[in-house]
Amino acid sequence: MEIKRRDFLRLSLAVGATVALGGPQLNAFANGKDIMEGSGETEPGKWIPTTCQGCTAWCPAEFFIQNGRAVKVRGNPLCKANNGYVCPRGHLMLQELYDPDRIKVPMKRTNPQKGRGIDPKFVPISWDEAMDTIADKMMELRKNNETHKFMLLRGRYSPTTEALAYGTIPKIFGSPNNISHSAICAEAEKFGPFYTEGYWGYRDYDLARTKYLVIWGCDPLSSNRQVPNAINKFSDILDRGTVAVVDPRLNASAAKAQEWLPVKPGEDNALATAIAHVILVEGLWNKEFVGNFKEGKNLFKAGMTIDEAAFEEKYTHGLVKWWNIELKDRTPEWATKVALIPKGQIIRVARGMGKAAPYVAVWLGPGPVMSPRGAYSSFAIHALNGLLGSVDHEGGTLRNPKVPVDKMPSLDAYLDDIAKAGGKQKKIDQRGTKSFPTIAAGKAGSGVITNNVANAILANDPYDIKVAIGYWNNFNFSCTGADRWDRAMAKIPFYVHISTNPAEMTQFADIVLPAAHHATEKLSVVTNKANLYAHMSIQQPVVKRMWDVKADETEIMWFLAQKLRTKGFPNIYDYFSKEFKDHETGKNPTNAEEFAEMAAKIVSKPVWAPKEPLKGDKIDGWEDFKKKGIYNSEPYTFKKLWGNFGTVTKKFEFYSETLKKALKEHADKHKTTIDDILDASGYLAKGEEAFVPHYEPPKRWGDEQKYPFTFIDYKSRLNREGRSQNTTWFQEFKKVDVGDESWEDILKINPMDARKLGIKTGDTVKVISQAGSIIVKVKLWEGVRSGTVTKCYGQGHWAYGKVAAKDYHRFLPRGGNNNDLMPDDYERLTGSSARNGGFTGVRIEKA
Repeated sequence: MEIKRRDFLRLSLAVGATVALGGPQLNAFANGKDIMEGSGETEPGKWIPTTCQGCTAWCPAEFFIQNGRAVKVRGNPLCKANNGYVCPRGHLMLQELYDPDRIKVPMKRTNPQKGRGIDPKFVPISWDEAMDTIADKMMELRKNNETHKFMLLRGRYSPTTEALAYGTIPKIFGSPNNISHSAICAEAEKFGPFYTEGYWGYRDYDLARTKYLVIWGCDPLSSNRQVPNAINKFSDILDRGTVAVVDPRLNASAAKAQEWLPVKPGEDNALATAIAHVILVEGLWNKEFVGNFKEGKNLFKAGMTIDEAAFEEKYTHGLVKWWNIELKDRTPEWATKVALIPKGQIIRVARGMGKAAPYVAVWLGPGPVMSPRGAYSSFAIHALNGLLGSVDHEGGTLRNPKVPVDKMPSLDAYLDDIAKAGGKQKKIDQRGTKSFPTIAAGKAGSGVITNNVANAILANDPYDIKVAIGYWNNFNFSCTGADRWDRAMAKIPFYVHISTNPAEMTQFADIVLPAAHHATEKLSVVTNKANLYAHMSIQQPVVKRMWDVKADETEIMWFLAQKLRTKGFPNIYDYFSKEFKDHETGKNPTNAEEFAEMAAKIVSKPVWAPKEPLKGDKIDGWEDFKKKGIYNSEPYTFKKLWGNFGTVTKKFEFYSETLKKALKEHADKHKTTIDDILDASGYLAKGEEAFVPHYEPPKRWGDEQKYPFTFIDYKSRLNREGRSQNTTWFQEFKKVDVGDESWEDILKINPMDARKLGIKTGDTVKVISQAGSIIVKVKLWEGVRSGTVTKCYGQGHWAYGKVAAKDYHRFLPRGGNNNDLMPDDYERLTGSSARNGGFTGVRIEKA
């Protein structure tokens, strides 16, 4: 039964060949039954709805199934969010499903040594042995009153059924440590919208009516959110209006835009405040939303303070305060020297935005905000939407209608004294400490600090972790300062990884559990929004499972609960088996499959069995929901929030009383001042400046003399959050990313800089930062500003499979991982990992 790493993948390849060539035999193989003879004909086939989770758009999709095999992908034609399309990454699900390198059975580690480049020497085991081993390790913690030393790490998830793993297992067991991936994604984006309008979430945009679209630090045609809708609407926006892209790299959106503003990395805040300055000086703000001077004369003059009483605001708060504290001196002339955008272009763009207002959308992405001082960039950029009156307005930025969702049954009755005591311990990620305010949604200590977990484990601060389970995550690859995760995971005595593929994080596991593929083998329910509609969509098996895989958030958790019950801890199983009930039959679940279906039915019941008729789609029962695959809400209603924002003043706050309140509560908790809290968090603001969008110079790792280039990280159109690199389609079509090449990992450098270094296209170079180094090929490219270099995130896997890695058996990566270059740092007001904003300095050497 012993299978070495090389043999494991060789066996996978053989199975993969069977899958690739099996045709009609595949369905029989999937059933594990006798192989049936093929008829020699292809059945007509059918489309089965499900949901893609290759990015955060979570697009309703459909798979075309013939002879039991998935052969094609498309968007769900009924979906109003994605207009019935998926983006390029959606099609890669076919190769993910049939990836021959997938983990097929549970495995255990036989080599006690852990580290990068060390063969775990996994051997296959049964599900019973795997769950028995996990339960024993967890029960040891209970016997020793150390339940808080259990940790569950969540990567991507299904937003409804995740409560069964992330929200249930640690809590009933007795640990505070349910740790989400959220802070390595784009949490800092939410800072600006919350502390201006009281909305902690990602925005929607009325692209069908916008006349001026400003794309700031993202590329909606490639990544970020709502890619299919952006692709669908983009050409119409270009025809009727203007698209301006703020990004130091010529991304796909910038390549098509009328205006490209290649801002100096990290200086977005300077550009945003200068645009706001021009809008006010030239009287271009939206009077209907913001208000006007009482005498009707514009008093905004560069360098001049204004009496606050002279301006009468309508739905906003603190505009003149913002001007007096910050904007009066943020002239285009000043910004040109800082952001390196010509004065004329700053004025031209500001005027264009003002004239198009309120039909303007400033689309904020992670580029300017996921950096050590990025919160105030988020604040300043989103404040432009307020100035232009585009918040909650046609053609502007908005929230979303609500899709009704039922909550999971209460679990409080299943918490024993050990669980209650363990749950009160400090969280492992150190949130809420003086230097980590993490004031998500206005509450100090409420945001996760995902990447800091590695530091806490290494320092045993606030304590050590003894047992951990991770699912749908790969933090050893996807977190900055990735080497820390290698050391941290090697230190944890017992780790369980639930994954579809043998990822980098899998190599540190003691038990490996094979996960069902999310869109094709798992039953769940997903909610999201785009294009003025919210939706709920089904995620369901479209083919029968080929291997011995289980759904991570439901089936595996059921099996774990069952095994813990046999060890003397029945609480989780009792909660699952007694509190969950089928709405239609009244029965409780008796097995993992029934449990998964009941969980999905509970949360989705309000759309297929509503108490009152809904304003959106009509769904006639659970089977109709599964058949259609989606419920669309009614379209968004504009201006509902005007005068009723979720802020302290109920207005759009340029001077944020909401932020002042949150910072004061955190400062009072630590018996200090707000200035001291900001200083501990790495910010330079003092006094009243802290409560308005203001300029903060970027923090940079690496002296400019020693590390003269600024490194720019970006995401591929084909990147399924780091999970698609083991598909040949990803590698073959990599050139769809502007400037990239198929099957390569390319560092792009401006030709002027390359000539100085004596470097030409095709050379192999070593890229060195304070954190580490990688070796990649270089390409001369005019689409990146001088003084910067850029490389797409996604390549550099030393595990995950034979395609993702250059040589999986010898742990040799294909290219380099950006996270080996970028140091471990944070935007501390939100807990976000710093990975953008020009904070990583590098130097380039010929390899």
